[in-house]
Order: sequence, then C-alpha cells, then structure tokens
Amino acid sequence: MLLVGHGSETKNNAYAAGLDCGACGGQPGDVNARAAAALLNDATVRAALAARGIEVPTTTLFVGALHNTTTDHVTLFDEGAGAETHRADFVNAWAVLERAGVATRRARAPRLGLAELSDAKLQAAVVKRARNWAEVRPEWGLAGNAAFIIAPRERSRHIDLEGRVFLHDYRFDDDKDQAILEAIMTGPLVVAHWINFQYYASTVDNARYGCGNKVLHNIVGGHLGVFEGNGGDLRIGLSLQSLNDGERWVHSPLRLAVFIEASQAAIDAVIEKHPKVRELVDNEWIHLFQLDAGERTLFTRRSDGWKPAV
Repeated sequence: MLLVGHGSETKNNAYAAGLDCGACGGQPGDVNARAAAALLNDATVRAALAARGIEVPTTTLFVGALHNTTTDHVTLFDEGAGAETHRADFVNAWAVLERAGVATRRARAPRLGLAELSDAKLQAAVVKRARNWAEVRPEWGLAGNAAFIIAPRERSRHIDLEGRVFLHDYRFDDDKDQAILEAIMTGPLVVAHWINFQYYASTVDNARYGCGNKVLHNIVGGHLGVFEGNGGDLRIGLSLQSLNDGERWVHSPLRLAVFIEASQAAIDAVIEKHPKVRELVDNEWIHLFQLDAGERTLFTRRSDGWKPAV
C-alpha cells in the first residue's frame, strides 16, 4: 500500500508553497507519508486498530513515497524488514510507476514546449528544467484547475479531463453513516477550494492577490515570504510566471465546480452541520452539483435548495 505525498524539485522557487503542498504549509508531503506508513506498520498500532474492528492483514506493508511533480518521478522509501519480504511487489510497483511517469510527462510536454522530444530526451529535459536557476516555469503546477469530482472513478475514467480536475474515488453505497462523505466535504473539498481560489484571485488581480514577477523576488527571513524587489509589503498568492506564459493566461479564473455522487439529503446534512462549508455553497464560492447515477440526472444546489442543472 503506497502512501504518496508530493513535492516540486525546483531550484528557482522562492515562493515554495506555489509548487509544493499547500496543505502541508508549502512543504513536500514525504514526511507525512513516511510517518503514516511507519505508524500503520507498527504492531502496536495494528493491534489497536484490530480492537476497533479494523483488521490489517499481516501480509500488508505500507510504504511512504514522494511524487516529484516537476519530473513525474516517484521515490519509494522502502525502509525496514518489509522491504525484503515484499521485494517482488516493489519491482512491480517501480515498473508501473515508471510507465505512469512516461505517460504523464508526455501529456505535460506540449505545455512545456517539449512535445517534439523522445521519451528519454523528455525525461532529461524536465530534470534539467528542475535544476536550472534561470528556469522560472519548471512546471505549471495546478494552473487550469476547474472542478472536483467525488464519485466512483468509472464515472470519469472515459473522459479526457486534461489535468484540470481533482478526483476522489467515493462510493456512497459503501458509506452507511456518511462519515466518509463528511470527511471529504470538510477536508479535501475545502483544500481544493483553497487551491482553486488562490489561482482565481492571483489571476484576477495579481497586483493585490498574487506576487508579481518571480524574477524580482527576494526571500525574507529564510522562509517567511518574499519581496518583489528590495522592499515593500510581503507578497501573497502566485507569481505571474505560474499563470501566464508570457503571451497568454494559462489559467482561466473559474470558481471550483464540485460534483458529488451521493443523496441530496446526505450532502445537505454535511452542509448544515458545518458552517464553513455552508458559506462556500450558499455564497457561491463554489458551484455544487449532485450526480444521480440511477436517474442519470444532475442537480445544482443554491442557497434556496436543489434545482435541476439545465
């Protein structure tokens, strides 16, 4: 079982939170992934889980990992005795991750201006970009994000989402007390909104809510923040280089569209229980939709309730 954090290998990245994990305070997620794996491999923790009715098979090994979003390479931290007992599993995982990395680099290549390169040269090029101090656009991060789908993966597997959609595999029928739905709507949904609105605000008014020209940034206090130039206010938001390719905007400022395959009653219960989520919905900071797979219909929720989305 892989627990994969993410981080950006970027030499020219004074504004670290823009490309590393925003939910981790602008840090890569490998520490969290490795800590969680160590806990879940601990015999005492597993015994406590079993006492609560959660049985983890003795043959299961949790492994922390880090996805480098600049190069699309995944590092597996295979510490401990389990690394030897699961060696065949590691070999298979490395092969699968390598194929995924090749496919992902190929999908991202046109936006980086590298589409004409072979797979091997493309891999070398993205590594070079990551280590080049003069490169202000080593990757595009989450520019273009527009939606969040909370539903079984098969609902969207056949669609080319163009890297613009957050995905959370969720099955309402397996969530008897809707505790999982509540955790998703109060956790990942809120984080997806944070990300979406950071891009939205930075694009709409970069002078106030973005951080200007990355080339002019100077780091303040180690990691406290950045100035644009040699003084002024600490800058917030994203740089122009994360939003614009020099000729056009690569991010369209759209408020996050959230699609949930669950009953309206279950969604409403979470909204009513959590004022912060209700504010996002009722004030239309996000656009919320309910997917009814049985009826093949789509509803949207406003402050005055659910209506067919037509």
